Amino acid sequence: MLRFFVLCLIAATAGCSINRPDAAQPVSYDLGPQPAYTRTNPALPGALLIPQVGAPPWLDEDQIIYRLLYEDGARPQSYSMSRWTAEPAALLTGRLRARFAAVSGGVVAPGYGARADYTLRVELEDFSQSFAQPGESRVTLRARASLLATRERKLIAQQVFDVQRRAAPNASGAVKGLTEATDAFVEALVAWTVQNAGREKVQ
Repeated sequence: MLRFFVLCLIAATAGCSINRPDAAQPVSYDLGPQPAYTRTNPALPGALLIPQVGAPPWLDEDQIIYRLLYEDGARPQSYSMSRWTAEPAALLTGRLRARFAAVSGGVVAPGYGARADYTLRVELEDFSQSFAQPGESRVTLRARASLLATRERKLIAQQVFDVQRRAAPNASGAVKGLTEATDAFVEALVAWTVQNAGREKVQ
């Protein structure tokens, strides 16, 4: 019995001394810190209502989506150990509201009870990474923007934005590329909104 106990103790000690690899842990990403936008004289006259950005069902989750175009481009896939901290539409909504607050007479969200002069609706159509071949990828942000005169319920302008960037062929590369695409889209959207709102005011 004593010999059996000693053998068990030696085996247990040997087992503890083996270096076992740590289990992979899920990693969550967002779009990085919110830029500190400088507030100047409002380029956009009046207050702006920005509802939550819309998205198709396949983008309405926190997954980082990619497509293997060389196999089956119609099948969206997702990284198993990498995710967004929230749905892409929610992350984009926060970016838009922060940016437009610096160039407008104020930004409001639905349910605030505040009156807005304009409404900016954004529908996300694509926010993913695609592989033309193994080791070669790019990201795409595609969104449809609609600017409306809130009181008149009149559509002022509508446009589809398509921003693409090269990206490293992995999850962190997708995040970096989509973050850059988001910043480029937001700036293009600001310029487009200011231009069309000013044109409407002149009319």
